[in-house]
Amino acid sequence: MRNLKIYYLALFLFGFALQACVQKPGGQTTAADQKPRDIWSVEQANKWYEQWGWLRGSDFIPSTAINQLEMWQKETFDPVTIDRELGYAEGIGMNSMRVYLHHAAWQQDKEGFKNRMKEYLDIADKHHISTLFVLFDDCWNPTYKTGKQPEPKTGIHNSGWIRDPGDLYHQDSTLVDTLEAYTKDVLTTFKDDKRIVLWDLYNEPGNSDYGNKSMDLLKRVFEWGRTVNPSQPLSVGVWKLALKELSDYQIQNSDVTTYHNYGDVKDHQKWIDTLRSVSKRPLICTEYMARTRGSLFSNIMPILKKENIGAYNWGLVAGKTNTIYAWNNPMPGGGEPKPWFHDIFRKDGTPYRQAEVDSIKMLTGKK
Repeated sequence: MRNLKIYYLALFLFGFALQACVQKPGGQTTAADQKPRDIWSVEQANKWYEQWGWLRGSDFIPSTAINQLEMWQKETFDPVTIDRELGYAEGIGMNSMRVYLHHAAWQQDKEGFKNRMKEYLDIADKHHISTLFVLFDDCWNPTYKTGKQPEPKTGIHNSGWIRDPGDLYHQDSTLVDTLEAYTKDVLTTFKDDKRIVLWDLYNEPGNSDYGNKSMDLLKRVFEWGRTVNPSQPLSVGVWKLALKELSDYQIQNSDVTTYHNYGDVKDHQKWIDTLRSVSKRPLICTEYMARTRGSLFSNIMPILKKENIGAYNWGLVAGKTNTIYAWNNPMPGGGEPKPWFHDIFRKDGTPYRQAEVDSIKMLTGKK
């Protein structure tokens, strides 16, 4: 009998301990935090999109930063320039910015990094600008190093931009643990911040000839994001339909559909029609506008407004990224290309083309 009482007591204590492990104060369980949530329903995604109205802005990095590390490291974080340049954006009716992060800046100084993110969000919010953060990226230089960043190479587009995590992901199997911790820490810290539009988990997976080698990290980052389950949607933008496995996975697993297109009107409309044929979710174009390729504010932005598609062009203020120069058309002697490839303003706030700014202000309703 005594042994039976001990058995039932042990069973009761086990159940109590189990309940304590899976409950938070207030009775909320943590089980959902450990299991990735499902993709948002179409209805949930469209309801979410309604609250934002027409999103329009740029892919933003301050003119004083050559890459993501120079933007976010303590020594070179530049809130004065960020404030001034977001003021240029506000002045033409832009209401959102797409901003790249980098795990190495987080790894170097976790709390400082997140505090600088908070400071950025405070500045942007002051200018009535929301934010779309990007976590990983397969574009440009394959390696990186914290500390002082290189100076721009004269006349070369994005000469100092860095991938994240780049080649190291395919060389160091232990890196995945760091990337998981980074993703979950950042998303958990900002999971209910109403100034954040969405999380762009991975920019152009498969670029830089990685192809399907990027599938592993793509799947992981969606799983990590859904495990945190922030109030903001998760997405990875489609950028090259020929990478079919990657593109299909991105479309099928994104809460809202994001994409890149630097083509002319005909090509861009084809992309819109194609994506809408496979997705009934909101569309947001997170990269467009390349003057030498026929992607202009005058011909693409009106389409995006008419179609109620979020519109983020690449580049706000010409600076150390050298994105006034075209991707594959370097000018080693420097000088000003005609026309600029990306960007809207010179550093002093003067528009590159006043007619473009007038057109943007007309579309955004800015007087």
